[in-house]
Amino acid sequence: MKKLIYLVFFAAIVAACGQSYEETKRITRLERQRLAREDSAALKVAVIPTLDCLPFFVARHYNLFDSLGADIRLKAFSSHIDCDTAILFDRVEVAASDLVRAERMKDKGKKLHYLTATDGYWLLITNRNSRIKELKHLADKMMAMTRYSVTDMLGDHAVDSAKLDHEKVFRVQINDVRIRLRMLQNNEMDALFLTEPQATEALAGRHKTIMDSRKLDWKMGVIVAREFEKNDTARQRQLKALEQAYDAACDSINKYGVAHYSQLVARLFDVKEATADSIRNYKYHHYIEPREKDIERARMWLKKKQ
Repeated sequence: MKKLIYLVFFAAIVAACGQSYEETKRITRLERQRLAREDSAALKVAVIPTLDCLPFFVARHYNLFDSLGADIRLKAFSSHIDCDTAILFDRVEVAASDLVRAERMKDKGKKLHYLTATDGYWLLITNRNSRIKELKHLADKMMAMTRYSVTDMLGDHAVDSAKLDHEKVFRVQINDVRIRLRMLQNNEMDALFLTEPQATEALAGRHKTIMDSRKLDWKMGVIVAREFEKNDTARQRQLKALEQAYDAACDSINKYGVAHYSQLVARLFDVKEATADSIRNYKYHHYIEPREKDIERARMWLKKKQ
């Protein structure tokens, strides 16, 4: 009799566990569906760990998106090429990019428009052990860049300016900005292009700059968005909220300086706090259209390259 009672009790427990497991699976499936719907409706922004994306991170840090009643989500990537892939396949609605990459995507038929130019700039930095002091010393050296990007265009400018044979400068495609910096620090690369804050961290290691896009008056950083119908009021409201949050974050950074956010930069961008503390005179603008001469420069280079 006792055995029968135990068997009935055990069977009841097993049945309850089975129901619980099936119920859990059902709830999990419904939860995944709900989260997928919410993510689809949200405005997703592809960002990389560089200072031209800092306003987005600051806006999220201060919950500016939520305060404006907009579901805006940052999707972190390690390179512009990953951001391009995300926006090309409609996984995000907005992405950090540069004019060369953006114009190439538009050439391929992707409908994009420019939300704002950014204040990003690029330095050609040489390894302190490579003895490269001038552009002409790049011959027979390895230079890290990303093809069909502003760094590729800057690389051509460096080689042409020094009147070097293009075949004599070995271009190595390293897309991830963190890996590019580590390769310099580990003496695995002779020269490479970096933007901030990775450039400042590299210079702190006594590596040298031989070219600066600011001296060329090239302003190639940009934030792009997919084209949406004007009657898509939900997306238009999100884009407007994104602009308001971005501008407010720019005001905060300009007021307090990048150093004020050194802990945030160190944590998200994988650099030392001292690096962010040492960055001075990096100013941000509210939404502003890219200059036509920079767009045309990108178009002409792409035409020549193709």
